[in-house]
Amino acid sequence: MRIVIYPGTFDPIHNGHLDIAERAATLFDKLIFAVAANAEKNPLFSPKERIEMIMKSTEHVPNVEAFSTDGLIADFAREH
Repeated sequence: MRIVIYPGTFDPIHNGHLDIAERAATLFDKLIFAVAANAEKNPLFSPKERIEMIMKSTEHVPNVEAFSTDGLIADFAREH
């Protein structure tokens, strides 16, 4: 299975993010959004809200998942 991880804060997700996600979803079996918590940023939305926005915005893409992370992306990748 070919899996791609798309890391970012996605605060909020926008059309540029969606364009990349839709293209990547056609190239891989699974697309996983890694919603990052960045202590240096003051987010508008909580990680839970950002995940909900991502899932709502990608309802038409069947192979998308989204999770929050506050650690290294390498560690996140090993977990998923």
